[in-house]
Amino acid sequence: MKNHKRIPITKPLNRHSPRDGERGSTLVALIALMTIMAIALTAVAPSIKQQVQREREIEAIARGEEVAEAIRLYVRAKNGALPTSIDQLLEGIPFGTKKIQILRPSAARDPLSSSGEWKLIKPTDPATSKFKQAVILYAGGRPIQTRDAVLAKHDVFQITGIANIGGGERAPGGEDDSGSSSNISFVGVMSRSQRDSVITYYDIERHDEWLFTPLFK
Repeated sequence: MKNHKRIPITKPLNRHSPRDGERGSTLVALIALMTIMAIALTAVAPSIKQQVQREREIEAIARGEEVAEAIRLYVRAKNGALPTSIDQLLEGIPFGTKKIQILRPSAARDPLSSSGEWKLIKPTDPATSKFKQAVILYAGGRPIQTRDAVLAKHDVFQITGIANIGGGERAPGGEDDSGSSSNISFVGVMSRSQRDSVITYYDIERHDEWLFTPLFK
């Protein structure tokens, strides 16, 4: 009898181990997680942006109110004369042989506009009348006037109540107002940002309509 060589029978190679399946599942789960996170971030982004703007607006109001108080102190120290530049407020007012600071350098900057420069508003500016109307409306129609007799003479718009309040055209919103307002006698400041606001100031919802002045306090 011929001897037949036995051919070994081998099992087919298993090219896919259980770990490969685990890795695939992990990858799918990771992709799904990243997709969910991306969607969540997309939804949250507007809220974050809105919160950042809200904080800047709160800071702008705080700085603007500080400028208004500096104007009041300057007018009283100068016997009724209005300032003609922010630098005059930064220089301070006489106190004996020295000067006392009435405005911090940080408050001299507008955090809402790209230039950081406040727009100076003179007493006869229509914006002054418009803001006074808004304050009267906010107060329920009650007449508004400063109790400071030195400042009162700069209130040239005599609006007695809510019946005098008119609408008026509103300038289109957009970027910053780049117009010059230097070297004028001013009674208040406004932001150069022409954007709508997140919060309100005397129920006003636009940055360049917020007037910071000591006239109506």
